[in-house]
Amino acid sequence: MTRVVIADDHELIREGIKKIVRACADLKIVGEASDLKQAIALVAQVRPDVAVLDISLPDYDGLDGLVELRRHFPSLRVVMLSMHPEERYALGALRAGALAYVSKARASTELVDAVRAAAVGDGWIGPRVSRLLDDETRPVLRAPHHSLTPREAEIVALIGAGLQIKQVAAELGISVSSVNTYRGRIFRKMGLSTNAALIRYALQHGLAG
Repeated sequence: MTRVVIADDHELIREGIKKIVRACADLKIVGEASDLKQAIALVAQVRPDVAVLDISLPDYDGLDGLVELRRHFPSLRVVMLSMHPEERYALGALRAGALAYVSKARASTELVDAVRAAAVGDGWIGPRVSRLLDDETRPVLRAPHHSLTPREAEIVALIGAGLQIKQVAAELGISVSSVNTYRGRIFRKMGLSTNAALIRYALQHGLAG
């Protein structure tokens, strides 16, 4: 049996959570609090397996309540419940030690799964939080010219402006052979094979000198 406490300043929300949990034979509400001070005293008294903590309590707002609760009970497994969309607080709550972040708008379908996962020490993320994590960890796709060295970028700018290889060499004070070596590297990095393609790219991206 997983023993759960609820900390939320709205009685209607607490009643709603109790109704959701009551339908689950493996979960039991062992106490409720309307602010963090009460929640801390309650957790100390009943030692629950999981705390369902509202993100907006009268005495603590945002993630401060989570941080304070875990300061008193570092091993406490916490599920954050919030009226705010996941984009605002979810990742911060997970970083601060919550095992799950559930929007009140989806509590009826997600809260039980989150509490059950938290009870065994597992993190739980819903589909929206999963997308946020994917977005955060996905490498930023950058245009090919961002990988160029300063010298290579100079050469792209000059070729893009219509200069011939000999003119580029004279402009930069280097040999024609060196310009051709740089150009070969540029082609490989940018996936190009001709000066004409390089000129088009430079013009499209505002790189021409």
